[in-house]
Amino acid sequence: MRGLMAFGREYARKPMGMVGLFILLSTVVPAIFAPWVAPYDPGAQVDATAADIMAPPDADHPLGRDDVGKDVLSLLIYGARVSLTVGMVASFVSMLIGTTVGLVAGYFGGRIGTALMRFVDFLMVIPRLPLMLVLISVWGRGLWKIVFVIGVLGWTSTARLVRSQVLSIRERRFVQRANAIGAGHGRIIVRHILPQVLPIISAQVVLAISGAILSESSLAFLGLGDPTLVSWGTMLNFAFARAITRQAWWYLVPPGLAIVWVSLGFVLVGNALEEIVN
Repeated sequence: MRGLMAFGREYARKPMGMVGLFILLSTVVPAIFAPWVAPYDPGAQVDATAADIMAPPDADHPLGRDDVGKDVLSLLIYGARVSLTVGMVASFVSMLIGTTVGLVAGYFGGRIGTALMRFVDFLMVIPRLPLMLVLISVWGRGLWKIVFVIGVLGWTSTARLVRSQVLSIRERRFVQRANAIGAGHGRIIVRHILPQVLPIISAQVVLAISGAILSESSLAFLGLGDPTLVSWGTMLNFAFARAITRQAWWYLVPPGLAIVWVSLGFVLVGNALEEIVN
C-alpha cells in the first residue's frame, strides 16, 4: 500500500502524465457508461426523412447525423468501446508474447537467444500494416481475429526491450546466488527476473495500446473491420465514402479527432510511467 501511495505521489508530479490521465478518463468513463450517456441507441435510425440524412449539428444532435440518420455522438461514444477493447486486449496479447520471448532470449542467450532475436528482426523488417491486410483478407473479418492479428504482430519491440533488461539482471548477485544453490531456471525467471522487468513492461504496454488502436482504425478504415460493430475506424470508413462529397465534416472529423485524442492520452501516460520506472 505504501509503495502504491508513493507511486501515486510520484505520478502526480508529472504534469503531462496528469493531462494524459484526464484524457483517458474523459474517453473511458463515457464508453463504460455508454447506455446511460449516449443520447440515442447507435443502431436506431433516429430520423428517416431525406432532409435529416447527413443533417448538420443542432440542439438535439450536437454532432449531426450520418448517412442513414443515426446520431453521430451516440456512434462516437459506443465506438470507443470497440476501439478501446481492441487496443487493450491486443496489447495484452503482444505483451504476453513479447515478455516470454524476451525472458527466454535474455536469460538463456546462446543459440536460443540468437535464433529468437533473428526471428524478431525478421518480423520487424516486414511492414506491419500490409502483413495485417494480407492475414485479415485470408482469414476473414471479425473483431477477435483483428485483435489476434494485431497482438501477434505487435510484440517485437517488447521482446527486444525485455531481453535488454534481462541481459543486465541475470548478471546480478541475487540471480547468481539462486543459481548457485540449485534453483531451477523456471523459478529464477519467475521469482527473481520477471518482477524486475514488470515495471518497464507496464509502461511499454500502455504505449502499445495507442498503436493497437491506430492499427484497428487503419484496418477498419480500409474496409477490413467488423461491419456489425461500431468503431471509430468503421465510422471513418463510412464517412470517407459518403460524407466528403456532401462536405459533412461533422461525420468525418469526430472519429478522427477521437483516435488522436485517446492515442495522445495513452502516449502521455506511458511516457510518465516510463520516466518513473527509469
